[in-house]
Amino acid sequence: MKLARTKLKVNFQLLLSIAVIFLITSCGNSNEETHEEAADIPATQEMMAELTSPPNVPRGVGKRKAKKLIVNMEILEKEGTMTDGTTYNYWTFGGSVPGSFIRTRVGDEVEFTLSNHPDNKLPHNIDLHAVTGPGGGATSSFVAPGHEKTFNFKTLNPGLYVYHCATAPVGMHIANGMYGLILVEPKGGLPKVDKEYYIMQGDFYTKGEHGDPGLQPFDMQKAVDEDADYVVFNGKVGSLTGDNAITANVGETVRLYVGNGGPNLTSSFHVIGEIFDNVMVEGGDLINTNVQTTSIPAGGAAIVEFKVDVPGTFILVDHAIFRAFNKGALGMLNVEGEENKSIYSGVVQEGIYQPEGGGIQTMPDDAKATVATSTSEKSLAEKMESGKQIYMQTCFACHQAEGQGIPSAFPPLANSDYLNADVDRSIGIILKGKTGEITVNGEKYNSVMTRQAISNDEIADVMTYIYNSWGNNKTNVTKARVDKVKSGH
Repeated sequence: MKLARTKLKVNFQLLLSIAVIFLITSCGNSNEETHEEAADIPATQEMMAELTSPPNVPRGVGKRKAKKLIVNMEILEKEGTMTDGTTYNYWTFGGSVPGSFIRTRVGDEVEFTLSNHPDNKLPHNIDLHAVTGPGGGATSSFVAPGHEKTFNFKTLNPGLYVYHCATAPVGMHIANGMYGLILVEPKGGLPKVDKEYYIMQGDFYTKGEHGDPGLQPFDMQKAVDEDADYVVFNGKVGSLTGDNAITANVGETVRLYVGNGGPNLTSSFHVIGEIFDNVMVEGGDLINTNVQTTSIPAGGAAIVEFKVDVPGTFILVDHAIFRAFNKGALGMLNVEGEENKSIYSGVVQEGIYQPEGGGIQTMPDDAKATVATSTSEKSLAEKMESGKQIYMQTCFACHQAEGQGIPSAFPPLANSDYLNADVDRSIGIILKGKTGEITVNGEKYNSVMTRQAISNDEIADVMTYIYNSWGNNKTNVTKARVDKVKSGH
C-alpha cells in the first residue's frame, strides 16, 4: 500500500509539472494574448497600408497580429466633374472624394505621413476620429504645399471612423471634399462577407444652382445657411449609377461602409427593396438588426450588412428623398442571379379600380404652368446644350445619365422604340403626365410619369437633346410643335 501511494504521488507531481509547462508555453506563444489593453499590444513588424479609392475597400486584416502600419497620404487640389456639364474644384485626400479608405486593426501603430502636393495653393491637415490625441492628429499634421509631416498613433478602439481636414475655415475644407473613412477592426477581424463597398455622402454648395454649367465655385453663404445645391454619394452625381453601380449575386452577403462627410446634413441611408440584417450603429459596437433606414450624422459612419435574396436593381438613397431625386444622393446595386418567386413575385394580376362607379383617373393638365416666350428658334447646338442641362436637373434621377432607365421601374430613353414611334405622344406625356402600363423595347413598365413643370421652350430643348442622343431618331423638336400639341390642334 505504501508503494502504491508513493507511485500515485509521483504521477500526480508529474502531471502537475506537465500542466504548468503547458501553460507557460501557451502564454509564451503569443505576447499579444497577455495584454488586455490595446495600448500595450506590441507592434513589431512593419507593413505598408493598402489604400483604396471609393467604392473599393482594402482586404480585411483577418487574424494578423498588430503591426507598425505605414500610411502615406497625398493631398491633391483638382478640378473634377460634379455632374454632366458642371465641374468643381475638389480638395482631396489621395485624389478622390471621399479620400482613400484606410484599414487597420486594434493595436496597430500607425506611422502616418501627410504630403501636400507642391501644385496645391493652400495648407491642410488631417483629423482622424480614430486617433486618441490632440486634434485627432490635426495639431501634428498642418502642412504647406510642397511639404510633408509624419506622426504616429496607436489604434485603441475598434470601429468605423471619419477623417477630415481641420484647417480653418474647417467647414470650407470639408465642403470641398476633404473627408474619408478609417476602419479599425477588432482582434481577429470582422466576419467574412462576399462583397464590401465604400460609400460616403457629402453636401456641396455652389455659386450656381444645381445643374448650372461650367466650373462652379464654392459658396460660403449657402454653406452657412445649409442650403445645399448637391447632396451626393462619393463626390459626384451618378458616381454609383450605370456602369459605376456596385454589384452582387443572389445569395451573397453585402457589407457597406457608409460615412457622412457633411459638412452639414444628416443622412437617412436606405436601400430601396432591402432590409439591413445588421447595422453597426455609428460605426461602433452596438448592433441593431432588421433595420429599414439608418441615421448617419455629419462626421459619423455606420456599417450595414444584408443578404441579397432576389435579382434586380436596388436603389441606394438618402431618404430625405428630394436629396436623392433632385440633388444627387442616389446609387445603384445591381444583383444578378435566379429569381425566387416565393420571396418576390413581381406583378401577378392587374385590373381596373373603379370605386363607386368612378372613371379611370388620368394625370391632370395644369394650365397654370409657367410658360416662357422666345423670339427666335435656337440652333440645334444651343438646344442640345440647354436640353442636356434640363435633362440632368429634371430627368436624370429616373432615366439615368445615358438614358438607360432603371430596370423594372423607369423605362429607357436610349434607342427607345416607344419614343421614336410617336414624337407628339412623347411631348404630350411631358405636358400632361402619364400613368399605366407601356411597353418599351419589349419590356413592360407600369409606373407614373408626373407632368413636368417646365416651359414649352424647355420641353423643346430637352426633347431635342433626348432625340439626338443614345441612338434615337434625331428629331429637332420646335417650340411651335410643343405649342401645337399643348393646344390640341
